[in-house]
Amino acid sequence: MIERLRAGRVPDILIVGGGINGVGVFRDLAAQGVGALLVEAGDFSSGTSAAPSRLIHGGLRYLETGEARLVRESLVERNLLLKNAHHVVHPQPIWVPLKNRFGGALTALARFLRLTTRPGPKGLVPVWIGLKLYDVFGRAHQTMPNHRMLSGDAARREMPVLGPDVFGVGEYYDARITHPERLVLELVADAEADCADSFALPYVAAGAQHDGAIDLTDRVTGKVFQVRPKLVINAAGAWVDRVQGGFGFGGRLIGGTRGTHLVIDKPDLTRAMAGRMLYFETADHRACLALPLDERHLYVGTTDVRTDDPDDRNFTEAEIDYIFDVLRPVLPGQSFDRSEIVFAMAGVRPLPLQKADVPGQISRDHRLDRHGPAPGRPFETLVLVGGKWTTYRAFGEQVVDWVLAWRGRPRTCRTDTLAIGGARELPREAAEKARWVQALAQDTGIDAVRARILCDRYGSGARRIAAAEAADSRQFSDLAAYTPAEIGAICAAERVTHLQDIVLRRTLMGFEGLLTDTRLDEIAQVASRALGWSDDRTQAERAETRRLLQERHLVNLGRTQPG
Repeated sequence: MIERLRAGRVPDILIVGGGINGVGVFRDLAAQGVGALLVEAGDFSSGTSAAPSRLIHGGLRYLETGEARLVRESLVERNLLLKNAHHVVHPQPIWVPLKNRFGGALTALARFLRLTTRPGPKGLVPVWIGLKLYDVFGRAHQTMPNHRMLSGDAARREMPVLGPDVFGVGEYYDARITHPERLVLELVADAEADCADSFALPYVAAGAQHDGAIDLTDRVTGKVFQVRPKLVINAAGAWVDRVQGGFGFGGRLIGGTRGTHLVIDKPDLTRAMAGRMLYFETADHRACLALPLDERHLYVGTTDVRTDDPDDRNFTEAEIDYIFDVLRPVLPGQSFDRSEIVFAMAGVRPLPLQKADVPGQISRDHRLDRHGPAPGRPFETLVLVGGKWTTYRAFGEQVVDWVLAWRGRPRTCRTDTLAIGGARELPREAAEKARWVQALAQDTGIDAVRARILCDRYGSGARRIAAAEAADSRQFSDLAAYTPAEIGAICAAERVTHLQDIVLRRTLMGFEGLLTDTRLDEIAQVASRALGWSDDRTQAERAETRRLLQERHLVNLGRTQPG
């Protein structure tokens, strides 16, 4: 691909940004047979897209701010992802604990009518009304049950860890995405498979433009290439203003906020929650979550801190204190301690620049800005502002519709019915999926339990990994969850550039709390052999990944971890 770039064999559409929104546009264009070059300054999905709530959701709280159109669109897209990406997007029961019956009803109505922007408390009745609307908006392509309301006593019988002051609980369903970074990678692969002219490059940064020639810098080798696109689509998320500045635009479009999440090791609490997420109101009237990830780990967050720096992805001690402080009232019998943190992450939300008394007032909706050619800048420019994970496909469709009209071409394909990556050829129904897994085990000779694990990770892509493991039965010294053959297959086919790409995005090792110094060494050696790294490069990769894990993600590589 770098050779294609060097030789100038590139499409006339350049997409800047390899997060979910840029890749969504890339994939939709390819489905129409329209080629594009996508460049990402880091790894795919390594910015904001790597630090989401891990929910694919309609945004219940957006109803209170009067953004009914956004909620309706989000719920349609949620239902589509449950079908089109069912290998990584799954139904998620959610409980909303409530402290009273009517609290905040007038304030909620005033916010819905946009008579005020200040948040307030929410009682059972306002939430019940919101959930009724949520059910109605989610009827298109509906895949999950409607909501139900529980009394406080009934809720505590099902989940005894709830506090005694919980008056009632609203239960509804949204969806959880188990591996957002993998979905982004699969969309890239799907696009390139559909359109030979399309290709995407990680670790290639878009720089300044001079009379229509845009500098692209390979961040591995330092080499600079130039392209002359007719259309540039700026999908750089929190970095939109920085990219626009390089193209000669002034002003600001983005006013970001930093959100921090933690993964904590709480096996007793996680088992007590029995797979149900708590979506609860804080004392300052924000919405936070506690999501069981497995039988041990709980995903908790988030904060909402104003920031003007898109690289501001280092959380503070105060944010950790805040998350623990808001958890204690809803789970009063539980203690929370820093020693329980196995992984932490922070990302900057690319919100539109708006004046707001509190960050939660800023709209999570998206918009498309267009700038025509100008003297010294002969290309069209589209800028993607805002947007959320759930609505990436709809946002991409809006962008591509503009591009097709500009090109004078009709839309030939809708992406709402296209299965994504590992969801293709994988049955959705549990019984059929079990038979598929059994056939995978029989065909490759791997253990049936292992076949199920690979299916859960890769969907139908498990065939490639299973074949690699059947040919190479080696194991890591004390890491049973992954194999050298699996890591080698990832290095061979998934555009790995750095060691961190493997442990933070191609797999969930870091997020799952599985990394130690010894395991990181062994993984680095597998990557080194697969990618032809020198000893010096291998040591440098290991050192940088270790630093990143410890400083940005609070991973304690020296402690004993489950395998």
